[in-house]
Amino acid sequence: MRKSDRLFQLTNLLRAHQPITARALAQRLAVSERTVYRYIDDLSVSGVPVYGEAGVGYRLTPGFELPPLQLTGGELEALVLAVNLATSRTSGQLAASARSLQSKIEAALPATLASEHARAPRTVRAPATPKATPPPYWDTLHQAISQGAALAMHYQALNGDISQRPIRPLGLFYWGNKWTLGSWCGLRQDYRDFRVDRILQLTPATLASPEHVSLDDYLKRL
Repeated sequence: MRKSDRLFQLTNLLRAHQPITARALAQRLAVSERTVYRYIDDLSVSGVPVYGEAGVGYRLTPGFELPPLQLTGGELEALVLAVNLATSRTSGQLAASARSLQSKIEAALPATLASEHARAPRTVRAPATPKATPPPYWDTLHQAISQGAALAMHYQALNGDISQRPIRPLGLFYWGNKWTLGSWCGLRQDYRDFRVDRILQLTPATLASPEHVSLDDYLKRL
């Protein structure tokens, strides 16, 4: 990783976790404490208002904000590709937000980068995949995840069996042609995955789930 990237990462850590000690910064950056001290000096020289308190850690002056991001051509290409995927493979408010984001990105580009972006491969500037309507209940699941809400689900398995169960939706995952839902299943009292296109019905529900249930915990168990 380039030194400039390390300094940017360090600044973001200071903004998010202040006060934070040199030891904690060294652990998060996977460098030595001596290197952290050098990086702090470099930030101070470059004008970033960072200061340390003995026994407490480093802080930034209140109100400090980073200047607008300066993207490279490759970073812009990756960002636009991700936005196009979100536009073509989601729906509702998220898809609308993705379209709005792309307009803001293109409007804010410096002239040199805008010219480079205009010459980018067609597969990046155009939608990355054909427009496809997400399966029914995608928006309902997305909203439930955002609100931490539980749902009662009627689900048809691949063998045709239909089951009813309370679930706590945790995450939506796209696998190229199918969406799956990662969730806590009240029937099985464990994490379960479901194909979104095989959900027959969803209604509001209440479900008491163990304290450890979360998206992070679900991902760790995959």
